[in-house]
Amino acid sequence: MAKAALLAKPPVSERMRAIKRILWIILFLNLGVAAAKYIYGTLSGSAAMQADGIHSVFDSAGNVIGLIGIALASRPADESHPYGHAKFETYASLAIGILLLLAAFEVGSSAVVKLVSQNYTAEVTPVSFVVMIVTLCVNLGVTFYERRQGKLLRSEVLSADASHTLSDALVSVGVIVGLVFVALGFPAADPIVALVVTVAILATAYDVFKHALATLSDHARIPEDELERFVLNIPGVDGTHRIRTRGTEGEVYVDLHICVDEGMTVRAAHDLSERIEDAIKLNYPQVIEVLVHIEPDDGHVD
Repeated sequence: MAKAALLAKPPVSERMRAIKRILWIILFLNLGVAAAKYIYGTLSGSAAMQADGIHSVFDSAGNVIGLIGIALASRPADESHPYGHAKFETYASLAIGILLLLAAFEVGSSAVVKLVSQNYTAEVTPVSFVVMIVTLCVNLGVTFYERRQGKLLRSEVLSADASHTLSDALVSVGVIVGLVFVALGFPAADPIVALVVTVAILATAYDVFKHALATLSDHARIPEDELERFVLNIPGVDGTHRIRTRGTEGEVYVDLHICVDEGMTVRAAHDLSERIEDAIKLNYPQVIEVLVHIEPDDGHVD
């Protein structure tokens, strides 16, 4: 089963091409959704619909940043970047988070102005609901597709963008609720919902920053106790310690120390280290490099 999963996993270059292809598809969908909501929001005077349209525009900008980040991340390792350029995907996620903060400011400030001036101009028509429901369905479809692909390809950009798009869908639900209240005679509900949009965008930005910083701070990618149990089951390994993992979700680096019989030959120890590397990569397809340090099992731990 594990071997089949490994064989099914595309090489890094193919993985990057798949991510690019997905980002292009979602970019065009987001642009269509943004245009529909913002244009009709402007025509009807709905602050919430305009805010939701702006949010969708920033979704599109995030796709562009993601494409740039993936283009940089797909470059091969060189002398100045011996571990490759994979973290550029993480930097792209951080840039998306910054765009979200800017979007939150734009949406929130517009809503506050309307509340303070009490200038409620939203007009609700059946077309308003049609536009919002259709764009909501598109957003939900994009979210589920992108999230599934993000998990399959272990892509930080796709996972972050999927969460962003989901927040856009939730915002659309809020806008629909706001339009209902406006139709019932509560015009102040429109800018109030726009403020809810702001909170949703800020929550999404927090989630994006949290995942990106986990990579940049070298957060452990595989639980140490889990990897220890796995390695100890490999014949020839008497003990293991100082297990460390780091990297992006899609490209993980592992280094560990193992204890072996002190009478083991250099050749046997070398062969064992290669078996350990192959076994880890087979069981954890996201691992691209394993460094094994051999130690004699003499009762002392270095």
